[in-house]
Amino acid sequence: MTAADVVIVNWNTGRYLRACVRSVGAADRSRLRVARIVVVDNASTDDSLDGLSADGIPVDVVRNEDNRGFAAACNQGAARGRSDFVLFLNPDTRLHTDALRAVGRFLDTPEADRFGIFGALMVDEQGRPQISCSRFPGLRTYAGRMTGLDRLLPALFPPHHLRPRELTRSGPVDQVIGAFFLVRRPLFEALGGFDEGYFLYLEEVDLALRARRAGWPSYHVHEARVRHAGQVSSGQLGPWRHYLMLCSRSRYAFRQWERRRAWLLMALTLAVEPPARLAAAALRGQWRDLGPTLAVYWRFLRWFSEGRGLGPPPRPVPRRS
Repeated sequence: MTAADVVIVNWNTGRYLRACVRSVGAADRSRLRVARIVVVDNASTDDSLDGLSADGIPVDVVRNEDNRGFAAACNQGAARGRSDFVLFLNPDTRLHTDALRAVGRFLDTPEADRFGIFGALMVDEQGRPQISCSRFPGLRTYAGRMTGLDRLLPALFPPHHLRPRELTRSGPVDQVIGAFFLVRRPLFEALGGFDEGYFLYLEEVDLALRARRAGWPSYHVHEARVRHAGQVSSGQLGPWRHYLMLCSRSRYAFRQWERRRAWLLMALTLAVEPPARLAAAALRGQWRDLGPTLAVYWRFLRWFSEGRGLGPPPRPVPRRS
């Protein structure tokens, strides 16, 4: 039977983590066996790690003294298993009982052999579909988001995420979101895992694009349902959440786009986005947000000027024959 190691990276998610781990133990594993659950804790200060258990599955807890970031912690957890697949789960997810069975059933089909990464349908507490998959972002994606044109002219400025109404069945997609990210271990290792230059955000987009270029696209399994609360960890970051997105965005652009487009994104990021965000805050009367917004862009500019946004290009991976 196909087996997977589950990796969950935690930072102060409290009861959500315990519910996530329990849901893996309660899931139907008749078509996809879970060999172990690895929880990598990035220096949490709450009670997240208390009482972790999953019916019939060993739980391995790794405690980092410092917050190493999401990508690095994912790689750390993946290295502790040997199963053919690695399933990265967000701690604010809960598997529906039949989620693993649905994915395992698809993995047993000849069609699945063409794909390297698999995702599930995210739903809210009422079972309504949420964001589950995304497009590979380009310059127009970010330009549209900075200016609001992605809402006014979505055909010209396509948003990053696929809306639930655009995703009504199983099939190939650019990228499945990292909340439920099942990847073939040999592929993950051949790609060198997640790029640890991403502290948070876009690390799974980067990996999915590199996998696609190596001949291993991603697939959305619509029948596999996963409850996703969303932003439980990142919501604690306040304005620095946007700083981390800026860092990841620039790294993605300079690693994956031609340099001319990447530099144009930087110009828009520094010349267009800050005035737009400041004006929006002022119009809403949120005067206290002006200082933190400026601080975020100043810190980002310092980070980029140190050369950390450019980074080396990803290592080449032979295309699948």
